[in-house]
Amino acid sequence: MAPIGSLWGDARQRQTKYILSAAAIAGLEVDLQPFEFGVTNKTPEFVNKFPHAKIPTFEGEDGFTLLEGASIARYVASLAPESGLLGNGIKDAALVDQWIHFAEHEINTFTDFIWQLVERFVPEKAYSENIHKLIAERQVRSLKFLEQNLNLRKFLITDEITLADIVVASVIQRAARVTLGAAERALYPNVFEHYERVLCQSWPLWRI
Repeated sequence: MAPIGSLWGDARQRQTKYILSAAAIAGLEVDLQPFEFGVTNKTPEFVNKFPHAKIPTFEGEDGFTLLEGASIARYVASLAPESGLLGNGIKDAALVDQWIHFAEHEINTFTDFIWQLVERFVPEKAYSENIHKLIAERQVRSLKFLEQNLNLRKFLITDEITLADIVVASVIQRAARVTLGAAERALYPNVFEHYERVLCQSWPLWRI
């Protein structure tokens, strides 16, 4: 099968993982291009094609270009409707979008904020324990909501894996490396059972 296009991204990046996972489950091939951050994305060729100069970015075989991980992954999934990655109808597809936005904005945003705080991406004097605690509490609220929704379900929307499951699991993997230690993970058994279930279908991309 000919590739549907080229992807520029870091194999360790969660967005790259979920794009390639969606392509693999859909039976599609995407060429992951060599990429060196701060070098590749500053070349005239790259900037002319992708002026925002960030990753991930995608170019289809027909010249169609996209940026933003979720948009690229959704486009890839839409090329193989029989895969079920967008569910089984417009309502399922809307739920896929709902969970993707939820994962990105109600869980991962807080992971990124906390990571930036503890890794001193803000000036040291700007660190606030109260802000750190507030952000963590907002993430906990979202994780409890996700845990409840997975209480009686193997997957979020249908009986099979969808793009929503893949994106949520990628967000949880990153959170487990930043904000969710062993004690915190024990509070969300459904979330981490779901993560392992998705991992089994997305192997080996997620071990990076």
